[in-house]
Amino acid sequence: MTKATALIFGHNKYSDEIISNVKDKYAEIKVFSLHEEELQTSEIELELFDLSDKWIEVGKHIDVENSMAFCVLEDIAQNIFLTISLRANFKDLTIIALASNKESANKLKMAGASKVIPLVETTSDIITNILEKPISSKVLHTILYEESELKIAQIKIDKESHFKDEQLSDIDWTRYNGIIVLSVMHQDMKSEFIYSSKAKRHIIQEGDILVVVGYEADIAEFENKIGSRRYVNWSHWSW
Repeated sequence: MTKATALIFGHNKYSDEIISNVKDKYAEIKVFSLHEEELQTSEIELELFDLSDKWIEVGKHIDVENSMAFCVLEDIAQNIFLTISLRANFKDLTIIALASNKESANKLKMAGASKVIPLVETTSDIITNILEKPISSKVLHTILYEESELKIAQIKIDKESHFKDEQLSDIDWTRYNGIIVLSVMHQDMKSEFIYSSKAKRHIIQEGDILVVVGYEADIAEFENKIGSRRYVNWSHWSW
């Protein structure tokens, strides 16, 4: 079912990524900013809000049960307060909040967030890159913003890895049950969608990072088979 409205609180690179991901899945997207000057300089339409808002006007114009709020304020204290305020006023609203670490994730969950996802700089850049692909967008939307047992993990290629010095296009990915490899990130932190023509010619090197999707057990088995290790463990952030 298509959600009615996406409410995005915060105007920054993370809100831009979310807009790219959900723009085709919602009838309406509203982006809110705490800073009045941004209303004049932003390329997208913004609405001003205050952390002391009672949300009366917002509640009048959205279908709460079929909408979703994204709390992406970069000040974690403000993000927690915002989450508390939204939950107090909208008990049936789905609230997704970004967290900077495990401690803030716990606080956001206690504040009423439906789901918390990590604010990881390098992973954020990867998501921006692969969201340009429609199938990746659909998969990531489910994993990040809805209830899902699937995880995203970054697997770093060690010097002993079986993949080291192999060309991506030569690898038989069907051997690895339950794993979808989305992207490869090089040591210079540039990422490539794995099925792009450029990525297919890439020779895997020590330090490269594979971004994969799968269930926790399958990801662990994949690590063991290829002789590499988890770089960022997204399973710690699943609620």
